[in-house]
Amino acid sequence: MLFNFVGTAWAHYVALVGAVAALLGLAFGSVLAFIVGLVACVLAASHVYAVTVPHDEALARGLGGDWRERIGTEAERKMLQHRWSWRVPSAPAAEVTRDVAFATVPGTGRPLLSDLWRPPPGVRPTGVAIVYLHGSAWCLIDKDVGTRAFFGHLAAQGHVVMDVAYRLCPETDVFGMVGDAKRAIVWMKAHAAEYGVSPEKVVLMGGSAGGHIALLAAYTPRHVELTPGDLRGADTSVRAVVSYYGVPDLRAYDAWARRFEPPGGAPVQPVRPPPGKLATALYRRLFGRLMKPENMPPPPPHRQLMRDLVGGLPEEIHGRFDLASPVRHVGRDCPLTLHFQAEYDHIVSVESARAFHRALVGAGVPAVYIELPRTLHAFDLMLPPLFAPAGQAALYDLERFLACLA
Repeated sequence: MLFNFVGTAWAHYVALVGAVAALLGLAFGSVLAFIVGLVACVLAASHVYAVTVPHDEALARGLGGDWRERIGTEAERKMLQHRWSWRVPSAPAAEVTRDVAFATVPGTGRPLLSDLWRPPPGVRPTGVAIVYLHGSAWCLIDKDVGTRAFFGHLAAQGHVVMDVAYRLCPETDVFGMVGDAKRAIVWMKAHAAEYGVSPEKVVLMGGSAGGHIALLAAYTPRHVELTPGDLRGADTSVRAVVSYYGVPDLRAYDAWARRFEPPGGAPVQPVRPPPGKLATALYRRLFGRLMKPENMPPPPPHRQLMRDLVGGLPEEIHGRFDLASPVRHVGRDCPLTLHFQAEYDHIVSVESARAFHRALVGAGVPAVYIELPRTLHAFDLMLPPLFAPAGQAALYDLERFLACLA
């Protein structure tokens, strides 16, 4: 798995090194070096080519055939000019405000925090606000992990980004997470004028588990069971939703995940053991900051996580898995949807993502589905940030999608 991650993230350099090795093998008469280098070069170069093929037709199906004409020259100039390059241009520094409280959990006094990324001085706001939910496996990580370059790039185009630290398992369940996402939407709309945002241009976005929560919240703005009491009557609708490899069907995810568990399931962990010193140092290096021990890997066994997240397993509680599945809430009123999916995703099956898109199209929902070939889960979070060809290609499409909303 690690080899696959590194190979896809650094494919362009693998191709370059392979080409050099092949040339040296040819120059020094080493058949082995020539063959190995040539094979590495061809395989890596073909990966870069495959993941950077344009998705203009997919964008046209979801945004309309005139989507290119709707992007102004100034906006286009700030975007990536190519679907992949050796180096992503650095963006001017955004204005960042850390740990802004956007709500308090009713009855607890527990504040919900977010980071606000605003356009750099001199950059005209687009009016688009992105409420972002980080990847988490529903129980790990935190806001501000591996996303600074990404947010800085979006802010430099005039967008406002609200990076939300929603509650995780076991503190809350999936329904509490959806409630936190909706609280962030309501806060952003209430403070729209302060941040140069249009209340009609709020976009909900997330990765992995955050993508699942984003889809679920975006598709259920008036759902009684998925809207906390303190938000009844509030406007939690969004202009669009963006999911990076989010789970569309929790039943399908459960069946997929159980394939990798030992027979009978992994043993229950009453208390998740904190990471050791070496693991802590590694996570700090990878994540760029320290987090609470309970927010750091490893996650609990799958079945325990499902009980924390939904309250049980599908065979134990039937309706709650459907209630927590975005695909079960697809209807004509769903907002414009952009869904990125990795072909070789080991966490979210590509078949469930394809079925999800078919459901959206069948319901008449404007939707853009972009499947990146030969890629894995979290393809956009490879280190260094915005480095992997697949991550750049997805950002290229995302930029244009957001520009059509501005």
